[in-house]
Amino acid sequence: MKRIDAIRCISKLLTDEPVVVSLGHPAYDLYAAGDRPLNFYTWGSMGLTTSIALGLALACPDRRIVALDGDGSLLMNLGSLATIGAGAPPNLLIVVLDNGVHGTTGGQHTATAGKADLEGVARAVGIAQARTVRDEAALEAVLRESRGSAGPWMVVAKVRESSPAAKPPLDCVFIKHRFMAALCNL
Repeated sequence: MKRIDAIRCISKLLTDEPVVVSLGHPAYDLYAAGDRPLNFYTWGSMGLTTSIALGLALACPDRRIVALDGDGSLLMNLGSLATIGAGAPPNLLIVVLDNGVHGTTGGQHTATAGKADLEGVARAVGIAQARTVRDEAALEAVLRESRGSAGPWMVVAKVRESSPAAKPPLDCVFIKHRFMAALCNL
């Protein structure tokens, strides 16, 4: 499936979940699929998407938190998965958009283009609810399954690169204030 199609699938299933999205193409596609104040675009913080989402999950235990990360970004900070596995926040869903390349910086291969298995890593560090999907039907099914079962969850969505259609605001202060207002007003 194309990354934009995976993100559209995810976006249509969102209700009031805060979403922390990795910089670059995942952010562009989430913005194109449906910008909303509860989308937190993480400009300038490659490798930190899942850690930021973990912090939100711990701070807001009564809310489901979604991280949309890329394989390149997550690989920069695999330690976050060990922390998540150890702490087991039941309200955290991580979706890794795995295209096997650093799409935003020119298409250099990531380790997942070879032998690296992010689902296997997640399971090895204690994230039992880990799945790999390769099409929209399987993605939608596992996302629906994750709603009815405590996490943490990690879904590795194998995607093909697609050209970004739009770019969210680059004003980090605006994004932070908009997100915090939406988070506190729900």
